[in-house]
Amino acid sequence: MTTTLSERVSQSAFDGSMLRVVLLMDLHEGTQQRFFEAYEKLRNDIASVPGHISDQLCQSFENPSQWLITSEWESAPQYLAWVNSEHHAEQVRPLGACARSMRPLKFTVLRETGRGYDQAARPSTARLQSTPRLGAGIVRHALTFTVKPGSEKDVASILSSYASPAARVDDHTRLCRTSLFMHGNRVVRTVEVQGDLMAALRHVSEQPEVRAVEEAINPYLEQDRDLGDPESARMFFMRAAVPAVHHIAAPEPESAEVQRHAVFYPAKPGCGQALARFLAGQDEAAARRPESPVRSSSIFQRDDIVVRLIDVRGPLEADPETVYGISGPRKAAVLDRLTLPPGGRGRAAHHTMNLITDRRAPAQS
Repeated sequence: MTTTLSERVSQSAFDGSMLRVVLLMDLHEGTQQRFFEAYEKLRNDIASVPGHISDQLCQSFENPSQWLITSEWESAPQYLAWVNSEHHAEQVRPLGACARSMRPLKFTVLRETGRGYDQAARPSTARLQSTPRLGAGIVRHALTFTVKPGSEKDVASILSSYASPAARVDDHTRLCRTSLFMHGNRVVRTVEVQGDLMAALRHVSEQPEVRAVEEAINPYLEQDRDLGDPESARMFFMRAAVPAVHHIAAPEPESAEVQRHAVFYPAKPGCGQALARFLAGQDEAAARRPESPVRSSSIFQRDDIVVRLIDVRGPLEADPETVYGISGPRKAAVLDRLTLPPGGRGRAAHHTMNLITDRRAPAQS
């Protein structure tokens, strides 16, 4: 069966579409006024963020503890640049302190209907997504953190030896795959979830075997955290989150010949988003070639941290230019301009991460 390139791209932050963000919150009892006042203080700051179009704060008329914030953005990269910043983490801390639970949802906009949608009043750069994206309902997410230099072997041993949590979360959500890599003292954990990502992450965090591992690595972390303090834990995982910004895959069944790898690209300051966009373009170009060894690629980016998770058929050295995203005239030079240290043809392989564990859920679980 032949598929078009657009059918293979199930996620992309780089198609220029407007973004609608929905934040569902359940507040602690008695914090409604404090939450409202905190929002009042920061809403004008949010309105001045590049790419921000509009914001709405809503309260359920059935349950006063349920709140909703919706915001519209010219494009996903502008929103992600703000939401992944340290400034944002500090901005929303007063809101988070009031919330029992928070569930963010992000949607690109395909169609608008009604008098309230006057395109003439919109920024000229804001546009609609042209066609629906296809996919198998898999959500991808990554976490990253650093450990104290010299502790890498101990951390790798801890992270590779825990018992896998139950894959089934509920009737609608399932943990499909967890892959964990290290590069130097940096740890990257990627997860693939079918269904509700936040429900899956909560499920995993509540499992005794996972909690034991998290406690065991605490002494080795460069950034202190207290998992017994909900606010400390929330801020740690907020800063550790690295969202997926692009995913492309060939339409073929899984094969033992295909192995999972991860590449860490150290972006120069301020170049993380441009680097992720460049790699997404390289992956789309490679997907046009049936002989490409890269069968799927997920790009995760936060600030200047860029990780590319790739499923590759055959050895990496068989086609290193495609594997490392530098295939084509002067593409290695482009990567070199965006990465630090230089990332030319001989250097990209030096950033291949070490696989610690790669776990798939059983077919029926």
